[in-house]
Amino acid sequence: MDIISWSENLSVGVKQFDDEHKHLIDLVNKLNNALVVGGSVKTMEHILKSLVSYTAVHFKHEEEYMTKYHYPEYLAHKKEHDGLTRQVSEFSDRFKSGKVSFSLELMTFLRDWLANHIMGSDKNYKDFFVSRGL
Repeated sequence: MDIISWSENLSVGVKQFDDEHKHLIDLVNKLNNALVVGGSVKTMEHILKSLVSYTAVHFKHEEEYMTKYHYPEYLAHKKEHDGLTRQVSEFSDRFKSGKVSFSLELMTFLRDWLANHIMGSDKNYKDFFVSRGL
């Protein structure tokens, strides 16, 4: 069962970023599906690790374009990326150490984190990048 679905409302107008957002959504849904069906801790840990890793890659790509094209809100956007990366990494570390387990609360956090980031700060760069032909 998917906890978040891609829709054109989530499009930021840059194909590469839309594709990366779709992949992030897919990873969140895989994690949720593993939780729902009672997947092994090892499987969920692997998916979470992939989510953390791919999030870093995606943020790096966005930031590279922001610096290349002199996006005026770059520093604020990077600060948000750093905070989100820290939150997800901290959860991953707590999970690995056995201090926290997967739950509906976590899945709701991941869903909301992803949707709010895309619909909020990522949507803010849409016109900027589209006007530069991306």
